[in-house]
Amino acid sequence: MQRTKPYLAVIWLQFGYAGMNIIATIALNQGMSHYVLVVYRHVIAMAVMAPFAIVFERKVRPRMSLSTFFKILGLGLLEPVMDQNLYYAGLKYTSASFTSALCNVLPALTFLLACIFRLEKVNLKKAHGVAKVVGTLVTVAGAMIMTLIKGPALDLMGSKRKVHVGAQPGELVKKEWVKGSLMLTAGCFCWACFMILQAFTLRSYPAELSLTALVCLAGTIEGAVVGLVMERGDKKVWSIRWDAKLLTVVYAGIVCSGIAYYVQGVVMKTRGPVFISAFSPLSMILVAVLGSFILSEQIFLGSVIGAIIIVIGLYTVVWGKSKDSKVSTPEIEEEPISLELPKVETDSKPLNSIEFVSIVVRPPDQLSS
Repeated sequence: MQRTKPYLAVIWLQFGYAGMNIIATIALNQGMSHYVLVVYRHVIAMAVMAPFAIVFERKVRPRMSLSTFFKILGLGLLEPVMDQNLYYAGLKYTSASFTSALCNVLPALTFLLACIFRLEKVNLKKAHGVAKVVGTLVTVAGAMIMTLIKGPALDLMGSKRKVHVGAQPGELVKKEWVKGSLMLTAGCFCWACFMILQAFTLRSYPAELSLTALVCLAGTIEGAVVGLVMERGDKKVWSIRWDAKLLTVVYAGIVCSGIAYYVQGVVMKTRGPVFISAFSPLSMILVAVLGSFILSEQIFLGSVIGAIIIVIGLYTVVWGKSKDSKVSTPEIEEEPISLELPKVETDSKPLNSIEFVSIVVRPPDQLSS
């Protein structure tokens, strides 16, 4: 059960991300500003995670150093502000299925950055080392195919004949696939940088709940500044009603920011950042199925071919990493523990010499002898 916990955790995260893609698409089609969504999302996440951090980590929370403070500011800028705004903007210009599929380039970007910062080792003399490099190149090639080649639309489940859910007439954003693809790729790069920086931050600040709350706080403040500048003081965009917009804010804040940051930090301490990003294809499959049913999205041939290539490259990297971990972490056999106490000799040996003697338990009737 201990070995399966990291797998179950990251699989659960992919289900959470898939649900966010669907409801966020509906909210954005209804005219919600992604700058506002980012700010409110992290307000909810901070409000949910802060009480847990205060209660459960009050005795183990380390002191805040200046370097840790700047790392938290960097984390808040990379993921809550840059990545999510680029992600939601790219989602507007493409589709939920395309967005989820293109984000499969994340493991390759994370792997490259992990190699640069020496969080991942590559041995080109071994087959698994070559597999990680080749798989990374194949993944990038698949992402480029998805970006540059659109192809004919595939009529899956009658998606061509339906109208997108949650959109009013004239509210659908004009699809600009190249522009949206560039935004999504840039967002994935920021996401990969976030995971690398999170791995380094956890070494000096090993309190996952507190770190999650602080990152959400930093993201809220920085995102609010960006939102006020980009929306130019428009107060109407900040209003939230009881509709899909509120559902998106609450769901994304609790599931995809608060809980996701925490689970990601816990798993990362033992498995590393590449392991977490390796399960992105599961989210792609879920979003493709849900997008066809709920959003009636069209799937293009170029996206399908690119996604297949990305999955092949991705799991080539995962296979190489699994072999690499088996080679680098051999199993250690546990030795039996013997109960021994130190005895200090003072007669014929120096006072600082120590030898170990075994404890012998004798019956009470033999103590006199």
